[in-house]
Amino acid sequence: MKVYNSFEQIDQDLKKLNLERQIAVEELKMTQNQIKSELSLVNWLDAILMSVIKYGGTFVIKRFVKNR
Repeated sequence: MKVYNSFEQIDQDLKKLNLERQIAVEELKMTQNQIKSELSLVNWLDAILMSVIKYGGTFVIKRFVKNR
């Protein structure tokens, strides 16, 4: 436990802790926005579409080669 010698030291630590709390809150907001954007429907649809294109294209090429 920290021992304080003056009210100025207490005030200084309180200001420091308040700033650290504000920074942590802003970091949480940024993380929340990042998670929202990563889990958005558009990103899911894009990932699904890219998978379909990738594996569908491979499937079509294999079928085309087998038929020849």
